[in-house]
Amino acid sequence: MNVILLSGGSGKRLWPLSNEVRSKQFLKIFKGPGEEYISMVQRVYGQLLAVDPGCRVTVATSKQQVSALRSQLGDGVDICVEPCRRDTFAAVALAAAYLRDQKGLSLDETVVVCPVDPFVDGSFFQCLKRLERLAGEGEENLYLMGITPSYPSAKYGYIMPSGEGEVSGAAGFREKPDEETARRYIREGALWNGGVFAFRLGYMLEKARERIGFSDYEGLLAGYEGLESISIDYAVAEHERKIGVLKFGGHWKDLGTWNTLTEAMGENVVGRALLGGDCRNLHVINELNVPVLCMGLKDTVVAAGPDGILVSDKKQSSYIKPLVDKIDQQIMYAEKSWGSYQVMDVEPESMTIKVTLRPGHSMNYHSHEHRDEVWTVLEGSGYAVVDGACRRVGPGDVVRMPAGSRHTLVAGTQLKVMEVQLGREISVKDKVKYEEGRIYRDGKRCEDLCGRP
Repeated sequence: MNVILLSGGSGKRLWPLSNEVRSKQFLKIFKGPGEEYISMVQRVYGQLLAVDPGCRVTVATSKQQVSALRSQLGDGVDICVEPCRRDTFAAVALAAAYLRDQKGLSLDETVVVCPVDPFVDGSFFQCLKRLERLAGEGEENLYLMGITPSYPSAKYGYIMPSGEGEVSGAAGFREKPDEETARRYIREGALWNGGVFAFRLGYMLEKARERIGFSDYEGLLAGYEGLESISIDYAVAEHERKIGVLKFGGHWKDLGTWNTLTEAMGENVVGRALLGGDCRNLHVINELNVPVLCMGLKDTVVAAGPDGILVSDKKQSSYIKPLVDKIDQQIMYAEKSWGSYQVMDVEPESMTIKVTLRPGHSMNYHSHEHRDEVWTVLEGSGYAVVDGACRRVGPGDVVRMPAGSRHTLVAGTQLKVMEVQLGREISVKDKVKYEEGRIYRDGKRCEDLCGRP
């Protein structure tokens, strides 16, 4: 299969563990095959490859999420980067052009599009394979997966199938209704629209040319910011007459709120927590290195992370977004392709950050105009490069970088460093990257200069 996974959204409904960079699909709260914790995106990616080991996956996402994707899925997955958010039609059009012009897929190849974060079992991916076959062999231009509703939800749009068979046409679409209207839709045979569909590559490129008028991938990329923000349902599906619907009656859940997410968790506690005082239906997710003690809580979720602490009734947790919108705070934790960082302390003219680099990885070779930096190595070994001069570093070593100096760290083993930033203007925008930093990425250049650590 050729699969485009749509990875977007800021994940504000799962605050404080999700933010603009670390959306809900990157939260590691599910037990993997080896009992380690994995995220939604890792779970879906692994399920895809289990059903189809030869599956070619492309993740369509914003540039803010690229580092987290690389960190969790590795360098083997293709990523189509959106310059900015323009809803699902632009994202799918860009990914389709990427597959044609950058990956060399023919116009007759079939492509399946799926959100990156459904909570499903293997039967869902078997249904994806059938959806792909329908797109390749069937007579319709577009095939949608319609999900049999398990309750009258006001969160989803609905597909009205034209027949009762497993495969039928589409008689129409309905917007997200109120609960009573949803009940009526379900009585009429409506299916949830989960945003899963398949097509021949040439079909989607033609639809994109009709609406956007682009010539190729580079042209679409260059004009992306000027595109209208519109969903693929509005732009394509609701205007397409040759459309098929494949019904899926298996387990499917959208884990978009703390209430639904905790329903899918295999255990009540992730992280350090003690429960007492007759707690019932309580879930605790603690990413802090301090214990959380809960007593007498019922139907509650407690989430503690670098960005804040949430204590909420589970049903009320669905209404968190307007309150989170009022919180003005910088991102305190993020995963990067080379590792992760966590902000430990913020003062008017200083910031302290704990940086963890994965073995064999390095930061970008970069400089700052308005701040000095000091690294203190806590754990591991590797190299520090400052203005082209390379030195070996280990626990206890201190490296100073005045403003304007070019610098990077290269990890031999896992490398943990405390970084102190000093200056009156400390900003994530104060950063200049340099291409020559690529020579340090695998440590080879450093080994040549000062030997192996």
